[in-house]
Amino acid sequence: MIVPGRPACAGLLLAAGRGARLGTPKAALEFKGERLVDLGTRLLHEGGCHPVVVVLGAVTLQVRGAVTVRNPDWATGMGSSLRVGLDALPPSAQAVVIALVDQPLIGAETVRRLIEARKGGAAVAVATYGGATRNPVLIGREHFGEVGRLAAGDVGARPFLRAHPGLVTPVPCDDVGDPSDIDTLDDLARLSGAAPPAGDHG
Repeated sequence: MIVPGRPACAGLLLAAGRGARLGTPKAALEFKGERLVDLGTRLLHEGGCHPVVVVLGAVTLQVRGAVTVRNPDWATGMGSSLRVGLDALPPSAQAVVIALVDQPLIGAETVRRLIEARKGGAAVAVATYGGATRNPVLIGREHFGEVGRLAAGDVGARPFLRAHPGLVTPVPCDDVGDPSDIDTLDDLARLSGAAPPAGDHG
């Protein structure tokens, strides 16, 4: 249930990796003149998340508009970063939208749609593109504990989603963003020429 007067949904940006194939940590990588970590933070803010927590690891950065926490076990993969991030959320956060730092073409409208699904009663909401589930993902607080327990290695919420398909509300987002990620310099060059997400400006 949404409680009036409290932050309905926090944002969590996972940005701890070292970017092995890129040769540099993704959080600090610039995309069209802006660091990926700043793009991801703005995505969550503009989508309606408050507060925004950023999990760092391989690199230490100042991130305006976000609470930063460090995952000392970042090298073990995304699972440990997800647990650190969930633990850092305030008790008032009734849900969280989890985004990845390497997907700069996700649109803020995608986040808004996930939050609307939560307001409509969804316990878990996942953005879909072409019918396939991708990111971001919204998780209700009632499931934080199990999501964290099931996260391991380089996977985050996926084991939980697979274990509870009946809880998942798919949210089509083909028209407001692109889930392509940046793993290599070729990806960076290709996505740098792509159009911004529909409905996003600036």
